[in-house]
Amino acid sequence: MSQNSWAAAVDVQEATSSQLDFSKKVSGVRGPRNVIGDINGNIMPVKAGNGGWREERVNLAEQSLLNKLIRRSLVRNRNQVEVLQADPNSPLYSVKTFEELRLKPELLKGVYNMGFNRPSRIQENALPMMLAQPPQNLIAQSQSGTGKTAAFSLAMLSHVNPDNKWTQCLCIAPTYELALQTGQVIEQMGKFCPDVKLAYAIRGNRMERGAKLQQQIVIGTPGTVHDWCTKYKLIDPKKITMFVLDEADVMIATQGHRDQSIRIHRQLPMNCQMLFFSATFEDSVWRFAEQIVSEPNIIRLKREEETLDTIKQFYVNCKEKEDKFTALCNLYGALTIAQAMIFCKTRKMAAWLTESLTKEGHQVALLSGEMTVEQRAAVIERFRSGKEKVLVTTNVCSRGIDVEQVSLVVNFELPVDLDGNADNDTYLHRIGRTGRFGRRGFAVNMVDSEHSMDIIKQIEMHFDRKIIKLDTSNLEEMENLIS
Repeated sequence: MSQNSWAAAVDVQEATSSQLDFSKKVSGVRGPRNVIGDINGNIMPVKAGNGGWREERVNLAEQSLLNKLIRRSLVRNRNQVEVLQADPNSPLYSVKTFEELRLKPELLKGVYNMGFNRPSRIQENALPMMLAQPPQNLIAQSQSGTGKTAAFSLAMLSHVNPDNKWTQCLCIAPTYELALQTGQVIEQMGKFCPDVKLAYAIRGNRMERGAKLQQQIVIGTPGTVHDWCTKYKLIDPKKITMFVLDEADVMIATQGHRDQSIRIHRQLPMNCQMLFFSATFEDSVWRFAEQIVSEPNIIRLKREEETLDTIKQFYVNCKEKEDKFTALCNLYGALTIAQAMIFCKTRKMAAWLTESLTKEGHQVALLSGEMTVEQRAAVIERFRSGKEKVLVTTNVCSRGIDVEQVSLVVNFELPVDLDGNADNDTYLHRIGRTGRFGRRGFAVNMVDSEHSMDIIKQIEMHFDRKIIKLDTSNLEEMENLIS
């Protein structure tokens, strides 16, 4: 294999810094221009037309990767964990320390070396199930930042027999970049396990047909993993004893991945342990889970409801974008604002607004879909640290970004669905960026037509909340309303 192609296997002990430098691997990942993925984990842009005036939509794979990049440590999680056992009569174990798991000393050393002091809330319940003998199947709901990847990485590293020089654990992820992220965790955690080897079944990693892999753990995308099992016979699926399917909700949103995952699963032995993870569990995800996992234990996070109780909502009547901008400046002059997030539908509108605000002397950051995922992560980190006080963004940032100092959210353009009706979920996610952690927040909606006024009425009806009219040219009225 040429030096420029991917190493077929990365020795967990001796992986070089260039092999571990994830930043070099994701720099080409662009934002959602109606993006779909193919069955080999490649991201394929679809021409949008209308330049940057087309509304930007959230791409689930990119959002998941972005969350992994910006959540370097465990997030503060107040969610309750609900555990449903396959056998209700069996004892339910949870752990408060990693020592209780009776891990191999070299694995325990790897866990502490990564900075984990005690198990996260989901790890407390999931790890005893993952490490149980006889093996138990698991379906778990878990968002980024809950320690989920570290949990199943630890399970795989504990599970393998280093003396057996064949693939024993198989993990599939929806994209090349997400597979690399998971691989990094396995490499770091297995730093002190020199006999455990890892291979990446990802695009560009070409292997000789018929050569058997000696790496005990393989992580990759569904298309390439399927080829390695069937076309190239690199992996004997009948010898796989643990199968991990990660990011299931992203998987079924990516063209071809669901079917490829099921084809891989059908080749595995009946006694293979199945671990299935997803951030959300809509009906389509449950149907997918039922095809992959039999007699599962189930762990759900009871999500803390995003609430509007601490957010005051207003709307401002405007005629055109220049009027909106004037109203925004008046608002900013009247309010004591720690940080603000302003949402637009299109890249061009976001770029125009950023330029206009910068000319007015504001410290402004811009976040939109043509940026690479890493560039977006860098912008968010700068905003979080307070280097910029205003973040102008399209829908790519409506979910999952927690910045405690945000006191104002502005819908410069209201969120609508493909039919032109109010997109209530996106509205909730957007204004939910303020009023977090019990703080008071403000949400201001710019209205520029009868249609947008109708959207406001739809939102009011959906949430059963009154959105108050605000005259930003009347300073005294503003001070009375927002005090």
